[in-house]
Amino acid sequence: MKNKNENFVEKVPVLNQNINWSQDQNGVTLEIENNGVFNRIAQKLFKKPKISYIHLEEIGSFVWPLIDGEKDIFQIGKQVEEHFGEKAEPLYPRLVKYFEILESYKFITFK
Repeated sequence: MKNKNENFVEKVPVLNQNINWSQDQNGVTLEIENNGVFNRIAQKLFKKPKISYIHLEEIGSFVWPLIDGEKDIFQIGKQVEEHFGEKAEPLYPRLVKYFEILESYKFITFK
């Protein structure tokens, strides 16, 4: 029987096409539009911005452009391992958690 990480690494992530993003020397930045009733209220009451900018950390910035709807998490992990080596360890538990978080915020889906 496979464990959770082994099953999860076979999934193929797909970027949410409604999220704009950019990449520069500092990494990847996601542009998240704050819409919906609660966000509009927060924008008026608390000066919440219409768009939030999320700056991904180093490994996240490396992973994000690799999400092409073709590579599974295992394949992406191999590229992370080649680029970061020991710095990425524990590699697959870390990647699994990262992709779970991306999915929970609807930044990605899986095919």
